Amino acid sequence: MSAVKVLFVCLGNICRSPTAHGVFQQLLETRGFDHLVQVDSAGTGDWHIGLPPDQRASASAARRGYDLSPLRARQVVAADFREYDYILAMDAQNLSNLRKLAPANFAGELQLFLHYARGVDEREVPDPYYGGLDGFDHVLDLVENAARGLLDELAVRHGLQARPL
Repeated sequence: MSAVKVLFVCLGNICRSPTAHGVFQQLLETRGFDHLVQVDSAGTGDWHIGLPPDQRASASAARRGYDLSPLRARQVVAADFREYDYILAMDAQNLSNLRKLAPANFAGELQLFLHYARGVDEREVPDPYYGGLDGFDHVLDLVENAARGLLDELAVRHGLQARPL
């Protein structure tokens, strides 16, 4: 069975999508699915290419045990639509931008990430960049919730079996 590939997308790839990337990667490792699911993140914009995640995002993530330090921003490219099975946007504007970029034959799932969250009224992960530190913690709350829901969905949809621990 080939790995299921998931790409998280926000605007600059320095706050929300790397947070989702780091949280989901750790969840996969903790539950023993990391050999079955590959994760990456990207932005629809190009102004942060090569930069590490925002220091506030990294600090908030670190307080909860997530390490975002290996991640570097990159921009979505055409090949992503051939490479990834799931391309998950943090908000409606980025989803709209992705739909404009997607080729007509894209067979994967193009969706808002919070589609997989449970018990939340929000549909979008808000951009914390111009706000206070509490915005980054709120992003983590939403991302952790949606990451659990996404993994549960992938396990059912793709018949994933965790590796023995």
